[in-house]
Amino acid sequence: MKLSVALRLGRVSNLPTVTSNVLAAVALSGGAPPALRVAVICVAMSLMYVAGMFLNDAFDREIDARERPERPIPSGEVRAAAVFDAGFALLLAGIAITAVAALGSGAGWRPILCATALGALIIFYDAYHKENPLSPVVMGLCRVGVYATAAFAATRDVDPALAWGLVALLGYLIGLTYIARQENLARIGNLWPIAVMAVPFWIAFPHNLLAGALYAGLFGTTRYALVLLGRRRIRDAVSLLIAGISLLDATLAANRGCWALAAVALAAFGLTRLLQRVVPGT
Repeated sequence: MKLSVALRLGRVSNLPTVTSNVLAAVALSGGAPPALRVAVICVAMSLMYVAGMFLNDAFDREIDARERPERPIPSGEVRAAAVFDAGFALLLAGIAITAVAALGSGAGWRPILCATALGALIIFYDAYHKENPLSPVVMGLCRVGVYATAAFAATRDVDPALAWGLVALLGYLIGLTYIARQENLARIGNLWPIAVMAVPFWIAFPHNLLAGALYAGLFGTTRYALVLLGRRRIRDAVSLLIAGISLLDATLAANRGCWALAAVALAAFGLTRLLQRVVPGT
């Protein structure tokens, strides 16, 4: 498989949002793990994200042949079997790395169980998302799985603030994924999931000046994405909303007073937008 093909299959431009997820989860957990452990979990979760993107294209190859023939598998750039093999291998690698990090640090079995559940959710989503009306919820739970894995890898005694972060992230992803599935934006009924995206704005309401600035950025980004939707630029809107995940992460981290983690999450937003110019995010 050519590197250029692998990058497109893996939607690697969105990987900074996975790192910001891990950092926000660490901030919400109340733990203070070594930087090396955080970096290892970032790698593990990134591998699982790329695995999910690979498997998504492999399972969707017949639909893509009709609707998106330019994708790597229907265009003949790579065989579906090779993508399946790589996807499952990356998924197992992510779980294995999480296990090594968890057991080696004394974090216990909870991060491993979370990573394993995340792997199962990824496979379920990729295999059945087209016919499943609740697939946006499943997609949201996949990101929740990243939060949970990272938090339990960070500390044994997770702060209750994590639960609110999980709800905020889930609401954002449900709204984002439903918006991505809209085919007829002229119908107001199709835009009702935007109301779900109000949940993270309620939960992440700023507690300090830095969080307020990040919150304003998140609000402005989301508002502009809706403008793009109104202009029928759906992929541009979805790409922007995906990058916005890092702004939500940054706001949640800032609300916890974790300035450094918030700053890195903010940088992840900028890096995602930059990379999306090179490798499409959708």
